[in-house]
Amino acid sequence: MEGNKRLASAARSATYNMILQVVFRMLTFVLNAFVLRYISKEMLGVVNVRLTLLYSTTLFVAREAFRRACLSKTADRKWRQVINLLWCTVLLGIVCGLALAYFWLRLLERPDPERVPNYSVGVIVFTLSAVLELLAEPLYVIGQALLFIKLKVVIEGVAILCRCILTVLLVIAFPHWGIVAFCWSQLAFTLIYVGLYYAYFIKYLYTSEDESFPLKTVRDFFPRTNPGQKWTNLTLLKLTWSFFKQGFFKQILTEGEKYVMTFFNVASFADQGLYDIITNLGSLAARFIFFPIEESGYLFFAQTLTRGVPVKEQAEDAVALATKVLENLLKFVFLLGMTILVFGYPYAYLLLDLYGGSLLSSGSGPTLLSCYCVYVLLIAINGTMEAFVFAAMSSQDVDRYNHKLLVFSVIFLFFSWLFTKLIGVLGFIFANCINMSVRIIYSIYFVKNYYKDTKYRPLKCLIPSTMVLIAYIVSIIITVISEKTLCCDKGRLYQLVHVCIGGLCCLGVSLTIYFSEYDMIDFIMQQFITRKEALKAKKKN
Repeated sequence: MEGNKRLASAARSATYNMILQVVFRMLTFVLNAFVLRYISKEMLGVVNVRLTLLYSTTLFVAREAFRRACLSKTADRKWRQVINLLWCTVLLGIVCGLALAYFWLRLLERPDPERVPNYSVGVIVFTLSAVLELLAEPLYVIGQALLFIKLKVVIEGVAILCRCILTVLLVIAFPHWGIVAFCWSQLAFTLIYVGLYYAYFIKYLYTSEDESFPLKTVRDFFPRTNPGQKWTNLTLLKLTWSFFKQGFFKQILTEGEKYVMTFFNVASFADQGLYDIITNLGSLAARFIFFPIEESGYLFFAQTLTRGVPVKEQAEDAVALATKVLENLLKFVFLLGMTILVFGYPYAYLLLDLYGGSLLSSGSGPTLLSCYCVYVLLIAINGTMEAFVFAAMSSQDVDRYNHKLLVFSVIFLFFSWLFTKLIGVLGFIFANCINMSVRIIYSIYFVKNYYKDTKYRPLKCLIPSTMVLIAYIVSIIITVISEKTLCCDKGRLYQLVHVCIGGLCCLGVSLTIYFSEYDMIDFIMQQFITRKEALKAKKKN
């Protein structure tokens, strides 16, 4: 019963996160198309690559390891010790932010002040924004661990909406501000994000009658020592250190192309801006579908399986449930990734032409977006597999994986530099595909060893049915022929016919999946029915 509750909560979390990511990416999608008409490509490259990288690196280094460790299921977890540990993220964020800000200001190439003024102000504000955001980290983790599912979605959604609206208004009203407009928007996002978390939990303390809630007063939000109890948990501390070492390398692998562009100066700020736009388009599915699934999957696996304990020593029902979820999640993301690849390739040109006109659709833009669809498929598989692997690993396994990540990072950076020198920014996509493939291979190795002495074989689900494969092959042949004959320079009416042909092919693929992948469809329907019944019961109460 408890396992089904966790699964239902994880499913709701994934759904709400998808909605949030859809809204966020669509707003960003529209925002980029709009601001391109008011600011230069150089400005967009500085903000979306250089400053955003500073912000995301500070947050990732400071909080990712603490989140993963504190959300893990451990036998001796005490919330006072967890909160104390989480406040270390603020100190780490200050140190990391100051170091990176100095590097960004003193050691990296600065943009032309005539075309991109106020660069120093942007560095300072984006660093300050990252540090301030860490003030809400203890409340974020408590909300996630105690299954306040809608809380994250609502707070992040409101903060993102305000940032997008403010950015548009400032760019229209004060186009000469440049980076300053983005700075005000970013700072507003952080203040709203932190303020809403504290407002919600303060209200919850004084209005809720939940005796099990670990925080009793506002003072409990902050670090303190309980008599007879250590300041923090040694197990969590070791686990955090393991994830911290791993997170350093994972961040390089995640944002590797931006680091190469920033540190090695292999592309101009204008090229960086265009590359960022195209990869943002390509990563829409990864952002609003696959990442929420990975995040919610990790939360579910971490709460269901006991970390580092062999399968045979864990509860049979927990293992069976976790395996069933892994099988169906892998099948689901694989089919979604294949659909994006099959239909993304013949529609890349049309999408870029509609979004940015000849600026994006001419040259290497369509090729870049088509290749990115292959990368999206690999992201889909790797994200779900790593969600399981990182939840099941012991601290020692995590440490061993850190050494492998070091090798992966070096290989990735080398191929990024080499391919970019040879074929331009398209080389980043090839390097990312190599990196993701290597990580998938390692995850497959871990999962096979994890289940080697059991009856479970969850990786078999990666092979779709023959009918589904045939449907994909037929669809890509039809749509590629349609693109060559109807799409390029034929006018909007022909492009509309091309879209209709793709829609019919996509419908055919969807029906084939529905009638061929029985187990996955049954699993999805069960979750839908369970959630519907839970909502009815909640309304009655």
